[in-house]
This record gives sequence, C-alpha cells and structure tokens, in this order.
Amino acid sequence: MHPQDTTIVIMAAGMGSRYGGLKQLEAIGSNGEVFMDYAIHDAIQAGFNKAVLIIKKENEDDFRRIIGGRIENKIDTTYVYQELPTHRRKPYGTAEAVLCCRDAVKTPFAVLNADDFYGREAYVKMHNHLTTSKDSAMVAYYLKNTLSDSGTVARGICKVDANGYLQEVDEQLAIPKNNDYPADTVVSMNFFGLHPGIFPLLEEGFEKFLKTADKAKDEYLLPKEIDLMIKTGKLKMKVLSSRDLWHGITNPEDKDIVIASIREIESTGKYAGI
Repeated sequence: MHPQDTTIVIMAAGMGSRYGGLKQLEAIGSNGEVFMDYAIHDAIQAGFNKAVLIIKKENEDDFRRIIGGRIENKIDTTYVYQELPTHRRKPYGTAEAVLCCRDAVKTPFAVLNADDFYGREAYVKMHNHLTTSKDSAMVAYYLKNTLSDSGTVARGICKVDANGYLQEVDEQLAIPKNNDYPADTVVSMNFFGLHPGIFPLLEEGFEKFLKTADKAKDEYLLPKEIDLMIKTGKLKMKVLSSRDLWHGITNPEDKDIVIASIREIESTGKYAGI
C-alpha cells in the first residue's frame, strides 16, 4: 500500500424518507449524470484512487447499468452491500453502512452521501489531510450554503474548539430556510475522513446499539457515534471548512433547482469529459 493511497466510500443504500425514492440514481447532469458521477470525478481529481459503493444488493443491477460502466473505467471500484433487516423498512443507518465496508477498505478513506453534491474543495482538502495526518477529519459547511427552498433539512450543528477540532455534533432534524441560527453556523454534511482503526470502534458501538435500541426504528448513525467517540477521547477530528455551496435533493421540489444549479456549474467547463 502506497502512503498516498486513499479510498472514497459512498453511502448509497439508504432511501430518502422525505424524497420517497432512490434519489442516488436521479439524473441531474446534462448527459444523465447522477450525483456520484460528480463525486467520483472530484475525488479522482483530488487524488483518491479507489472507490467503494455501499448499496443494497437488490439495486446492484441498476447501479451497474446507470453509473457503474462509467466509473469502473476511471477508478478501482468495489461494491459492498448493506442489507435490509427483515424487521425494518430501511437499513440500520450510516454508521452500520461504514461498518459494512470494513473488509474492503484498507487505506485512509473519505465517507460521504451518494445524493449530495459537495463541490471539489471538499475532496481536495480531505485528500490532503488524510495523506498528511493520522487524525480523522470532517468537511464542514456554512449552514446558509446548505438550506432548501422547498422544505426543512436535517443538519448536524457543530461546535469547534480554538484549535479547529470538533467538540460536538448536535443533530437537528428539521431546519427551515428561515431559521434563528447565525448564517455562518458550521454544520456537518456527512463528509468524514477516517482511518481503518475506526472499524473496531464501530463494531463495539454496534454491539451496544443492538442490545439497547428499538431494532424496528432506531438508527445507528455515524455523526452520533463520532460525537460519542470524541467525548470519550477515542477520536480526534479536525474540521476542514468548505466555502462551496452544497446541492442536494431533500424534497421532491428540490430536483429542478438542483438540475439548474448543476447545469450552471457545467457551463463553466469544470466537468467537461465527465
């Protein structure tokens, strides 16, 4: 393994409860590109050299048909499966999703959502960090750059210490466009940089979750577990800031807005040849 080897892990097994469909595969680009096309392109440009897609097995044919052929020719690609328990309507959550890829990830890695457009700055900063530091990291965005015009959004409100390390993530599940937070409030958008040493900690946490949680509805969430690891001294997480606008489909009405925004970015030539 080369010191510069890094993996991009994309969580694509969930189904948006607000959106009501498989928005990971919604066409948003001028040539039918999906969010993951832009994520993989930006990751490669930043220096990542392996991709792991966490999907549901039942959707594998769709992923390979819609995007697999494009990305597999550009980067070493592996599919792993987050299975849907028989007693649940959706998977256990983002922390369990990351745990599912423990056998496929042997390098420092960035983990992110499949249905978000993060902007290239996030990938560049994360790759630079993962190849120069043993600390974990998070790309933070300003709340004002992540809101939806069509409804509420879920955001992790972050508390950062004077040295730029994350102290706390407070998950707020319904933040409207007009809210009482300062515009420069720092939020998590589920873009984390981690090292393989995180897997034993997640395994330990998942065992505790299964013993105490309501298995029919509770979720094992990555921001919540990271928050706990930080507070118990098991993890240090540097906060890397991005000035880019986040784009995503939280509500069905967001789709047209996102498509217009992506087409505007494409018009600059930034994603030519994607």
